Amino acid sequence: MSRIAAGVVAVLLILLGLNSMFVVREGHSALLLQFGRIVHTDYQPGLHFKIPVIQQVMHFDKRILSLDAPPERYFTSEKKSVNVDFYVKWRVLDNAAYYRATGGDQLQAAQRLTPIVKDALRFEFNARTLPDLISGGRKDITERVRAQTDASARKNLGIAVVDVRIKRIDLPNEVSESVYKRMRAERLQLANELRYTGQEAAEKIQADADRQGQVLRADAMRDAAKIRGEGDAQAAAIYAKAYGQDAEFFTFYRSLAAYRKSFEDGKGMLILKPDSEFMRYFNQPAQKR
Repeated sequence: MSRIAAGVVAVLLILLGLNSMFVVREGHSALLLQFGRIVHTDYQPGLHFKIPVIQQVMHFDKRILSLDAPPERYFTSEKKSVNVDFYVKWRVLDNAAYYRATGGDQLQAAQRLTPIVKDALRFEFNARTLPDLISGGRKDITERVRAQTDASARKNLGIAVVDVRIKRIDLPNEVSESVYKRMRAERLQLANELRYTGQEAAEKIQADADRQGQVLRADAMRDAAKIRGEGDAQAAAIYAKAYGQDAEFFTFYRSLAAYRKSFEDGKGMLILKPDSEFMRYFNQPAQKR
């Protein structure tokens, strides 16, 4: 009988010894309770000891956790509705505050964090117009929402909001059509302005080119007339000089040139008087030149 009692005592001692130890895994932390009262708040990964039976251990995941909420409808400053799909990244920051607020339950923590994020998003969307949201105000919204929800979650839930991201912003069908019409009208107006600006620039360029062309043509005609006049003057001077040296020979040479021009195709016919001045070198070939 004593052996059985000793065995029972040994088993109880072993169980108590095992119950007095607990292990905190990597990426987790633990909180120690005694009769529901917090004794120690932040056990780091490793082997730790406690009073068996009297003290209980609560384990918390210290890694970054995700909250993927269903899409929510919000209204812009123009009272136009949009469907917003978002998610939140969060982690446990203060074990004691987290335990008091949620009892250490991740599901309850997510349920309490969701309305905080939605209220912050609602405030930001209510302060913006639909064109602002479409044109790229998403990053500014998420930064402001993360800062607001992080401050509230740290204070009330003992958790830190690491990131808030908007996955998509969808427009209801009735809003989409009006937005697309407005976008088409704006793009059409912009295209018309660009076409008008381009046409105006083209007309200016064409007018300037025409003006420059007229100036260049006028200068060229002036220079050509000047060159022709100088050439005619030089030719006249050469003719006069040549004529002064031998007038008779010059007259004879000019007559030969006239004959060559008149009969060069071999088909020409001239009707002249026999004593015509034009034919005098044919009639008097022996005349002294």
